[in-house]
Amino acid sequence: MKPTQALHDLGQSLWLDNVTRELLTSGTLQRYIDELSVTGLTSNPTIFDHAIRSSDAYDADIARQVPVASSDENLFFDLALADLRRAADLFQPVFSRTNGVDGWVSLEVSPLLAHDSKGTLAAAQELHRRGGKSNLFIKIPGTPEGLPAIEEAIFAGVPVNVTLLFSQEQYIAAAEAYLRGVERRIAAGLNPAVASVASVFVSRWDTAVRGKVPSELDNRLGIAIARRTYQAYRELLASPRFQRVANVGGRAQRLLWASTGTKDPKAPDTLYVTALAAPFTVNTMPEATLKAFGDHGELQGILAPAGDDCEAVLAAFRKAGVDVDALARQLQDDGASAFVKSWNDLMSCIASKRAAIRKAS
Repeated sequence: MKPTQALHDLGQSLWLDNVTRELLTSGTLQRYIDELSVTGLTSNPTIFDHAIRSSDAYDADIARQVPVASSDENLFFDLALADLRRAADLFQPVFSRTNGVDGWVSLEVSPLLAHDSKGTLAAAQELHRRGGKSNLFIKIPGTPEGLPAIEEAIFAGVPVNVTLLFSQEQYIAAAEAYLRGVERRIAAGLNPAVASVASVFVSRWDTAVRGKVPSELDNRLGIAIARRTYQAYRELLASPRFQRVANVGGRAQRLLWASTGTKDPKAPDTLYVTALAAPFTVNTMPEATLKAFGDHGELQGILAPAGDDCEAVLAAFRKAGVDVDALARQLQDDGASAFVKSWNDLMSCIASKRAAIRKAS
């Protein structure tokens, strides 16, 4: 049995953190579904920037859309939704078989809206309408301004992938926004079964402190934060509040591990996959990490919630001068800024290709 199949059988969903036209047209994504137990897919502006910039696979679509596209942003979303609709169709059998628990694809609202609650909500509703697929998540950042948009989007029936979460506290805030949206649907007599995942970024913690702490602490902070967050997730699922929601048909907002590619060349390339194996969670992996785990990954038991050993690790980081709470806020802000940069690069790429096509015609 392949390690990916064993991880799936343990109860964790394996999603691919990538999408390109080549993955779809070459049959590679279908092969990952068939051979590596992949049951979903995520995307972000950086992924699409790389895909469109490094390939001519999108040029024909860009040429067709140039006369009618109202803006570079709308042209991009046409391209992205074309890819994600095809991916959603590939995952539709999983979506149907699991009754909507799994088989999702994700598209992010413009990162320029990260601090605009009303704009984020409007964009989420419009993108979900344009997507036209029941298994399409709209990604909304779990920033302070994003939380009201998450609640309103859930209340409006838009499935949401909450992104850019870095700590237990940020996860709890996002989970409560989701629950408020569901509870409002219940009070309004609406179907409460609106799906969501909460995406907690892991490896960026270790990148942020590398070279600033004793070597024995290398690559330990992200996993410790993940374990604390997993404990909060387990406690929420066991809470009377969630059980009341579940009793009338509400769903759990599943915890998703993001940023699980190993950045340290001295560490195992499957570090965060092995360490974060847990049932009723999702791990969205970069393509290289997925293939590495499929080739030589090993399971070493199920992730345990935070305990004394985890708190001891966090105490060691504090002793080494790491303000964990402040770093969580910084990582979220830096993540939002990085997505804005990727978005601006992406828009520049689209504009350049549009201009070249206009000139050629």
